[in-house]
Amino acid sequence: MNRTAALNPSPRTLDVNSVVHFDRLVSAGAGSMNGWHAQSLDLRGHARTLKALDPQGAIFLGCTFDDGVEESLRRRGALIFPKLQGVPFDPYRGRLYTAAELYEDISSTDYESTLDAQVYQWSILPGQRASLDATLAAALHDHAIGAALDDVLDHGALAKAKLVGVMGGHAAQRGTTEFAEAARLGRLLAQAGFAVATGGGPGAMEAANMGAYLSGLPDADSTAAVEQLAAVPGFRPSVSAWARQAAAVVERYPEGTPTLGIPTWFYGHEPPNLFATHIAKYFANAVREAILLELCNGGIVFLPGAAGTVQEIFQDACENYYGAPQTITPMVLVGREHWERTFPAWPMLQSLAAGKPMEDKIFLVDTVEEALAVVSGRGPG
Repeated sequence: MNRTAALNPSPRTLDVNSVVHFDRLVSAGAGSMNGWHAQSLDLRGHARTLKALDPQGAIFLGCTFDDGVEESLRRRGALIFPKLQGVPFDPYRGRLYTAAELYEDISSTDYESTLDAQVYQWSILPGQRASLDATLAAALHDHAIGAALDDVLDHGALAKAKLVGVMGGHAAQRGTTEFAEAARLGRLLAQAGFAVATGGGPGAMEAANMGAYLSGLPDADSTAAVEQLAAVPGFRPSVSAWARQAAAVVERYPEGTPTLGIPTWFYGHEPPNLFATHIAKYFANAVREAILLELCNGGIVFLPGAAGTVQEIFQDACENYYGAPQTITPMVLVGREHWERTFPAWPMLQSLAAGKPMEDKIFLVDTVEEALAVVSGRGPG
């Protein structure tokens, strides 16, 4: 089930997500492709097979064929969505992003030349957000990312994982206590058996992804990596320098614990961090926020943040307020001073929860150890 289309059920279909999968279906004796959805497959060299199969009811999105095959398929009943011209990304991609893809050759090229930057620049071209072609490309892309995310959660590296979300400000600088605490939270969660999910950006999000990614290392190595990052505290003034410092850490420790980041090109000024091994990057921020909150079946920890984090607190609170008791997950706010005085979200949250099933699922704590205890079911103290 594509979580971006949970309220839009469709007939049973078969996602053919690789040429290997296609060949396996043919070898098993398939004669019809009715209900098959093939995305971004290079099917050159398969002309004879495709002409022998009945394509009625099949859908091909952004696939490549030998000359004459596309017209044959269309004539016999297949629906074919062509590749879109002038788009710097694959709207039909069948997999999540990796940092290596978004930041390809970052050690020797500037950020502005990377795929991540090029896609953002495309998205803000004059008139782009009112363009039908651009809107269609972005919508197709986000749907494909939703399907790829489902695949990772259902069958991939994060299958059956208990996901705990870590939300917090993008402004937390490397080398600060705030960054170190967020990294320690990610490390503790991963070591306790949880998978860490964040908004995929810099600051507390990067720290939590990093802490989880390096959770299999000895404490001394993890601390050294945090200190190594601190040489470039933030992504301003140079995203290139910020990303290169992270890339050096990943290169030094290439086999990290799987961790999820869900960033957005809507906030193009916030680059995605390199410590999320699986990156579901969306154009639509509203979809991205909803998906991120929905996936966190182990609860969400809210570290100190500003407007974005406050928005996430009350978006999650709304889901819990109206949700069935069985669907309510813990909400843990870390930092009494911050959430009672600086941005007093806690009193409002208490008022909302009073007398509701969610009342026993909201917590205000001072330390990341207490936050871990809450999501582990041991209580805050």
